[in-house]
Formats: sequence, C-alpha cells, structure tokens
Amino acid sequence: MRRDEPSTVADAGARRTRMQNANRFKLGLFGMNCSGSVATTAPERWNAGWPENREAARLADAAGIEFLLPIARWLGYGGVTDRQGTTFETLSWASALLAATQEIVVFATVHVPLVNPIFAAKSCVTADHVGGGRFGLNVVSGWNVEEFAMFGAQLLEHDARYDYSDEWIAVVKQVWSSAEPFDFRGRHFDLKNVGGKPKPWGDTRPLLMSAGSSPAGRAFASRHADCLFMVISDEASLAAETAAIRAGKPGIGLFASGHLICRATPKETKEYYHYLVHEKGDWEAAEAAIRKRIAGESRSLPQERMHAMMERFISGGGTFPVVGSYDEVAATLKRLCDAGLDGMALASVNYVQEMPAIRDEVLPRLARLGLRQPLQ
Repeated sequence: MRRDEPSTVADAGARRTRMQNANRFKLGLFGMNCSGSVATTAPERWNAGWPENREAARLADAAGIEFLLPIARWLGYGGVTDRQGTTFETLSWASALLAATQEIVVFATVHVPLVNPIFAAKSCVTADHVGGGRFGLNVVSGWNVEEFAMFGAQLLEHDARYDYSDEWIAVVKQVWSSAEPFDFRGRHFDLKNVGGKPKPWGDTRPLLMSAGSSPAGRAFASRHADCLFMVISDEASLAAETAAIRAGKPGIGLFASGHLICRATPKETKEYYHYLVHEKGDWEAAEAAIRKRIAGESRSLPQERMHAMMERFISGGGTFPVVGSYDEVAATLKRLCDAGLDGMALASVNYVQEMPAIRDEVLPRLARLGLRQPLQ
C-alpha cells in the first residue's frame, strides 16, 4: 500500500465507511465503555455511564472522527478509583451506539475464548445491520488470568491462544459467508450443521481488527485482519517496524492507542498533568496493577522504574502518551503518521468535556498539516 493513497484500510469486500475516507490519519476514541481512562480521583474523571457514552459518540460522529474502539474488560484494577471497574459489554454497546449515530464506525472488542463463535457471529451481524455496515470487530485472545477465572475458562499458553483464535475467526467468517449449513472440525471446535441468517450488511463483511505485538499476534493479524492495533514501544523505531509489517501484508491498516492530555499551552498542559497524576492520581491502584503484571518475573523492578510504570498507568495505562499543547499534539500525530501509522485511538480524561477542544483546536491543526480534510 502506498502511503500517499487515501484509503488506509483493506476494503473488506468493497465496504465503504469513514475508515476508507481520504484522511491520511484516522482518529478514534479508545476505551470509553470503561470508567477511568486516567486513574485519577479528579472529579471530571470518566465514569462511563450510558448517557455520557451516547453523548460522546454523537459528538465524535458530528466532528468527523472515524471510529470508536472499546476495551473488553470484566474486572477493574482496584484501589480508590477501581480503574476500568465499571464497563459496558462491547457487542451490546456497539449496537446501541450504532443506533444513536450516523456515520462513525463502531467496533466491538471480543475475548475469543470467552464467547462462542456462533453467538459472536450472530451478534456481530445484528450490530452490522443496526449500523448499516458501520460495525467492526476487534478480535483479542486475552491475557488477564483473573478475568478468565471468572468464566471458569483456561488461559492457554501465549502462542496457543492464537491457534484457538485462528479456528474461532474461521468459524465466524464461514457463518458470515456460507450459503449452506456446514460442519467444522478442528482442534478446538467440533461443530455440526452450522448456519446463520441474515448475512452481514450489504453482502460484505465487518472490518476486522486485531491487536498484537508478538510474532504470533502479528502473524494472526496478517492472516485475518484489515487493521493491526499495535503498541508503540519506541517511537524512534516505529517507521522501520511499520515498513516490516507492510512488507508481509501491504494493505493492512496500522493503528495504535494513545492517551490524550492537552491544553492551549505547554505550561497549562504540564500543570493539568501534574494535577491529574501527582495530586489526584490513584497510586494504590497503579502499584497493584504493576505488581500483578510483573508477578511472574524473578526479580523486583528498581524503584525508579517501578515509579515510572505507575505514573504511566495512572496517566493512561500502556497507551502512547499524546501530551502537550494543541500545537504539540498535532506535531506528535504528524510524526506518527509520517512513521507509517494510519491512525490512533485516543483515550481522554473525559470524552464529552474534551471533545470541543479536539474538534475546534486539534482537528483544524491536523488539517493544516495535511493529515485530514477540513471538517465541513
């Protein structure tokens, strides 16, 4: 795929949505189905109620934002704020928001070991018809042992999870495409007389996204997905990384997640960041989350490294920091675009309260930089 071509996502059977528009850098809202995108006790923190989700979706739709991407989460991180402890299930959430919006693409994020593929295929088709072809599916294999224990489900060894996901998505795709009932026999599924009507909207199929940083995860995305949702571990090596991925699958869209904290000036942004993180941050939850992540490591982290990871968790989890003035934020997104990213899903302290600044300040700057068309 040439970087100067306007469409940055595989066509998924000639389906046309905002994800195939002329904007070089697509934007989405990330994780607004979950409370506390920032682990702060500040009163403006996101509580993820339904009226707020619907309002944020409508504002994003009107602003020309391309997509909404939720997080599949079943347990929060505890502490004072219990970050991401209040959540909406994403298939139902997507259907409801598609009914409440006009043009924006809405993804559901599904832990494949926790949802039967026949049920998932039918639920996806329902959302797809509600939205007139604006539904997308984000396929994830899972990592949280405690969440899997809630379901009585086994968390397989890392690469084996993608073997399971291979079969799962193969079943879903066949339900969507097969005109006649079929049998499916694999290592993980033995299914008889499988079918499903209606088919996805417009004789196409929903956009497929998959997150992956490991070789197994990226190989899965290359086989099955239109979009790879990647982690930016080092911005300096991003261009080489995106080039290597596209060498294996030229048409794949490459996206990442970021946490957006911005104000008019650098000084205002630094002061607001300090308020959110250092004055109002939930350090108890951050420490518990990091210790859970490193529980299997043989040695403890140095104190400075531990503190940095806790701060990163509070300010936005494992997402890429997009922190600065309006001009600095636009410059950051320009660098990421030039390095080969097709777009970013952004988490916010409060998606409703921050949307006017995104619409009126950030988007016009991106248009002046040639990343997006001016909003009509």
